[in-house]
Amino acid sequence: MYVVCVTVHVAQGQGEAFLQATFENARQSREEPGNVRFDVLQGEADPNQFFLYEAYHSKEDFIRHQQTPHYLTWKETVAPWMAVPRQGVRHLSCYPDAQGWE
Repeated sequence: MYVVCVTVHVAQGQGEAFLQATFENARQSREEPGNVRFDVLQGEADPNQFFLYEAYHSKEDFIRHQQTPHYLTWKETVAPWMAVPRQGVRHLSCYPDAQGWE
């Protein structure tokens, strides 16, 4: 599996709007054949910090995700709400993996 973890810090007062836009992106992402998981988390200590955990069958599936209309709409919609640029870190899953090691 190919996993992308994105940390987002939104400007004060933009959290609810960010969540709504992100929920829509997540719902549509879950419909993509290559998507395994899409979690949206909010910081307990800092409610303006969010963490997106996205898992795909392959790197190519993630690349296809970045070309979808719903992702492009999300990216453009939330950009003005960010306090700092979002940070995405890409990972290769070791356990469990797509080979059935669960």
